[in-house]
Amino acid sequence: MKRKRVLSGATLIITVSIALFFMGCEKPATLKDAYKGKFYIGTALNTPQIMGKDTAAIEVVKEHFNSIVAENCMKSGPIQPREGEFNFSMADKFVEFGQQNNMHIVGHTLIWHSQAPRWFFTDDDGKEVSPEVLIERMKKHIYTVVGRYKGKVHGWDVVNEAILDNGNYRNSRFYRILGEDFIKYAFQFAHEADPEAELYYNDYSMSKPGKRNGVVAMVKKLQQQGVKIDGIGMQCHVGLDYPELEEFEASMEAYGGLGVKVMITEMDISVLPTPDWNRGADISTNIDYQAKYNPYTKGLPDSVNTQLEDRYLEFFRLFLKHDYVSRVTVWGVNDGYSWKNGFPVRGRTDYPLLFDRNNQPKSVVPLLINEAIKKRK
Repeated sequence: MKRKRVLSGATLIITVSIALFFMGCEKPATLKDAYKGKFYIGTALNTPQIMGKDTAAIEVVKEHFNSIVAENCMKSGPIQPREGEFNFSMADKFVEFGQQNNMHIVGHTLIWHSQAPRWFFTDDDGKEVSPEVLIERMKKHIYTVVGRYKGKVHGWDVVNEAILDNGNYRNSRFYRILGEDFIKYAFQFAHEADPEAELYYNDYSMSKPGKRNGVVAMVKKLQQQGVKIDGIGMQCHVGLDYPELEEFEASMEAYGGLGVKVMITEMDISVLPTPDWNRGADISTNIDYQAKYNPYTKGLPDSVNTQLEDRYLEFFRLFLKHDYVSRVTVWGVNDGYSWKNGFPVRGRTDYPLLFDRNNQPKSVVPLLINEAIKKRK
C-alpha cells in the first residue's frame, strides 16, 4: 500500500519527525543498529574508500554498515593479472579496514568469467589449455587468495554469474573447458583453503523462473555431491517497476528451501527508464546515451522520490519476513559512485542508493530504520 503525501516536502517532515522520535526515546538511529539480530547491513567499497581518501563516505560506512564487500580489487583479474604475480595491496587494505571496524567481510569474487585474466585459459602459444591445467590454475588461485585471508574474510562469493536467465549454464571459458564441474572444483578448493569460511553462489536476475530453476538444480547437485555451499546471493539490481515482488519472493523461498542462507547482494533501485530488453546486470549490454533515458539531471522530483521510498520499504519488509535472510548489501555508499549512472545507458544521473551524492542519508533511511523497529514490537 502506498503511503499518502498531503504536503509538498512531506519527505523532510517525516525524516525530521522520526529523527526526533529516536532522540527522545533513545531508539537505534543507524541502519546497522536497527537491523541488528535480523541481518547484516552491508555496502560495497571502491578504491578511494579503501585507500582512505574519501573520508566522508568512510564515516557513513562506519556509522551505518556492519558488512563490507570490495567492488573490484578481489576479482581474479585485478588480484592476479599475470600468472603467479599476485597484487594484494588493495585487498589487504580492504580486509584491514573491515577488521579494524569489526565488520563482516565478504570476498568478491573467486571465479567469474567477466573479469578473469586471459592467461587463465590459454598457454604460451595462445591455445586453450587442457582441463587439467585449468583445474590446477583455479586451485592455485583460490588456495593463494583464500589462504591469505583465512580467518579474516568471513564469506566468499566463490562463483559469480554462471547460470543464464533460462536456467542453462553460461557458455564461459570455464564451462567450455571443464563443463559444470568447474563450479564444484571452485567450492571444493575454497573449502580446503579455509574450512571455516562461508561459501556463496552469487548471480543477477535471480527472480526469473528460468534462472531460479537452474540455480536450484545446480545447488541440489552440489549438495548431493557433498560439496559445501552455505548461501546464495541474490543480486538485487532492480527498478521501480521490475521485477514483480511476488517473483522475487518466490525465488527467495526456493533458495531458502535448499537449507542455505539467502543474501541480498549488490542492491540498488534505479529510478530511471530502462530499455525493455535490459533488466539484468550483464555489463556487455551498455547502449549509447539517449536523453530520454536521463530525465532527472537536476534532481529527483518528490513524486519519484516517494516511489523510491515505497520500493525500498517493500523489499525490506520482504527481507524482514524471512529468517533465512542473513545479509542485505547495497552496491555502493552513495549515488555518485553507483555503477547505475553508466549502465545500461552511459552518462546518466541515477539515484539508486540510500545516501545522496553528498553522503547525506535520504529520506528513506529513517523509514527503513523505523520499519525494523516496528518489527521488533
